[in-house]
Amino acid sequence: MNLLHSPSRSLQLPKFISHFQITPRFYLPKRVITSNLETIGSNIFSTSTALIPIKAASEGVDTAVVVEEEEEEPKFKKIQVFKGRPAPFGATVRDGGVNFAIFSANAVSATLCLISLSDLSENGVTEQIFLDPLTNKTGDVWHVLLKGDFKDMLYGYKFDGNFSPEVGLYYDPSKIVLDPYAKVSFFRYSVISRGEFGVLGHDDNRWPQMACMIPTAENKFDWEGDSPLKYPQRDLIIYEMHVRGFTQHESSRIEFPGTYLGVVEKLDHLKELGVNCIELMPCHEFNELEYYGYNSVLGDYKVNFWGYSTVNYFSPMTRYSSAGTRNCGLDAINEFKLLVREAHKRGIEVFMDVVFNHTAEGNEKGPILSFRGVDNSIYYMLAPKGEFYNYSGCGNTFNCNHPIVRQFILDCLRYWVTEMHVDGFRFDLASIMTRSSSLWDAVNVFGSPIEGDLLTTGTPLSSPPLIDMMSNDPILRDVKLIAEAWDAGGLYQVGMFPHWRVWSEWNGKYRDVVRQFIKGTDGFSGAFAECLCGSPGLYQEGGRKPWNSINFVCAHDGFTLADLVTYNEKHNLANGEDNNDGENHNNSWNCGQEGEFVSISVKKLRKRQMKNFFLCLMVSQGVPMIYMGDEYGHTKWGNNNTYCHDNYINYFHWDKKEESSSDFFRFCCLMTKFRHECESLGLNDFPTAKRLQWHGHDPGTPDWSETSRFVAFTLIDSVKGEIYIAFNASHLAVTITLPERPGYRWEPLVDTGKPAPFDFLSSDIPERDLAIKQYSHFLEANLYPMLSYTSIILLLCPDDNA
Repeated sequence: MNLLHSPSRSLQLPKFISHFQITPRFYLPKRVITSNLETIGSNIFSTSTALIPIKAASEGVDTAVVVEEEEEEPKFKKIQVFKGRPAPFGATVRDGGVNFAIFSANAVSATLCLISLSDLSENGVTEQIFLDPLTNKTGDVWHVLLKGDFKDMLYGYKFDGNFSPEVGLYYDPSKIVLDPYAKVSFFRYSVISRGEFGVLGHDDNRWPQMACMIPTAENKFDWEGDSPLKYPQRDLIIYEMHVRGFTQHESSRIEFPGTYLGVVEKLDHLKELGVNCIELMPCHEFNELEYYGYNSVLGDYKVNFWGYSTVNYFSPMTRYSSAGTRNCGLDAINEFKLLVREAHKRGIEVFMDVVFNHTAEGNEKGPILSFRGVDNSIYYMLAPKGEFYNYSGCGNTFNCNHPIVRQFILDCLRYWVTEMHVDGFRFDLASIMTRSSSLWDAVNVFGSPIEGDLLTTGTPLSSPPLIDMMSNDPILRDVKLIAEAWDAGGLYQVGMFPHWRVWSEWNGKYRDVVRQFIKGTDGFSGAFAECLCGSPGLYQEGGRKPWNSINFVCAHDGFTLADLVTYNEKHNLANGEDNNDGENHNNSWNCGQEGEFVSISVKKLRKRQMKNFFLCLMVSQGVPMIYMGDEYGHTKWGNNNTYCHDNYINYFHWDKKEESSSDFFRFCCLMTKFRHECESLGLNDFPTAKRLQWHGHDPGTPDWSETSRFVAFTLIDSVKGEIYIAFNASHLAVTITLPERPGYRWEPLVDTGKPAPFDFLSSDIPERDLAIKQYSHFLEANLYPMLSYTSIILLLCPDDNA
């Protein structure tokens, strides 16, 4: 209701009200406070409608507070309102109060909304402070300083202006929008709405009102002397993890399943596996109810489980904490920090998977949550008639190379490094960050005026300003930066991503080639050898190193490792989309029979293939990445697009990992340990002939022909001496001749064709010496037999009988 035009009474405005700007679309659910008042306390409110002149603090002029008749006590008392400062953006504790500053170039009015927790649950507003554009605006930045008791108080904004989608503007003063910069340097912050994952909001609302916590200087987190681990990237073994999925299954048997604290309880598992880096799937605040709907196939409800749909970039996902909204979300912040601190104590770095290519606001039919209501034409890549470019495949594209947006991204990343101690970032659909910004607003990618259409919106840039700034930033260039070097608009930049010798890439070509070779496809032996060497064809010419290649066989998007050897086709019916979603070209092989219920011989072959894939990952130059659950053979029953399932499909099954029959976990642990022990398996540069020699069925005669399915090589290692590694991807067994080394003999270490525990002859196997003797008649003749679809590792040892 507009109190200045109340239907119950007619007000005569005195002359002193003339400077109080009145906007017809300014809604006042409870009370309004003009922004140039020095002090506002409960004592100024009466029980009847009144216009009360009060002396302004700095201008020395009169203004007015218009108050509707109310019986309840004001929610917040003694709020002092000052002009404020335009920097830094966001809500910042300073000058004895909280300074609010937000950029909006196209809004004609701005209102700061203060919200209590009780009002938030009912989608209400407690107080509104109108920002005077003459006093509270500098350039395109709106600002105000408040002093008072803000305990358990939240905030948001209302912006008014032109609602004209055809020119890219979506101002709606009935919407409370989140501050894009809702953060606090040196203090704690959170965006909150609901406390429990997957539970609908008030009145079953899928998009309940969200608000930003007003920062305080209290309750700082004790980092206990934590400092960055700063591992050389070549030494990393990355583990891609979903926070909720990792411990939500009942078999985890922990106190806080599905939370940051749950991950902390299971960090020792990762330590045992040999992982020294976890890459968290999106933990920025997102709305899991975005896709909420009944799934008749499984009889449950679909949600946005993966989280690639960011609502706010400065807040950790509140509903991944055990605390939820308790203490206004402050406890959730501490739980994320605790996860990072405890991971560091165990020698594990923490990366974040971040989504700066699009947001949860979608296309023109999407909700107004934050960026769209603040300044849609700035934050999104738009066509001349206001249409949304959709290079992300999710409805909108973040306008990354606009000067305001790229500074926002840098500030966000710095915050997570300095305040949350994060060690690195993986950028989802990172190629979007190399595209030129919208130009029809007469601002080019560098922020200068242009004449004519010199550069089409979305054009890939050889030196994109955002990537340049990130690569040379004094804070960010000291952490790991990983690009998913493609996008949904067809831009594929693997090996060509602008890098400044800092950026690494998810090597999608490694994934595709390794899958093809190991399942026995002709024509891939040479490309497979390139993968083993760190993909020099992709990275060497540009001045990068093997560790710029993030090698992976499986990730969250696609088949799991077990499903890769179990299914020829995707089986996504559980998604309720008639199996039309998900990738159709998986380069998978079911080993002869489709599905779970197959012959024993097929099951044995599948386990061999899983070991072959994992061994390949661990002996390749570059940085290996493991997907959560692959270490025990997690299956999603052939579903390669499980984005919507908050259930057993995506949950880590701890009971399966503990099963005595699950010997694959042992194999994985031993292989990661072997990689860590070998100096030659994490080289700082690409191997040369001085260190690496290729072989075929006979020494020194590699076969790179179209029909070759055998690749072998020896590698000089300062710790292990010399290592012989071979892959037989043929359906036929073969006996190979080993390189002769006078005074030495080859001793078997790994053979994926052998049953556990003889697949890896670790020193703790009681029958190890007997198992080695079984090879003696072959090895004495410098031979070794390999079954079909197997891989081996042999070590060169002194021959005592020579």
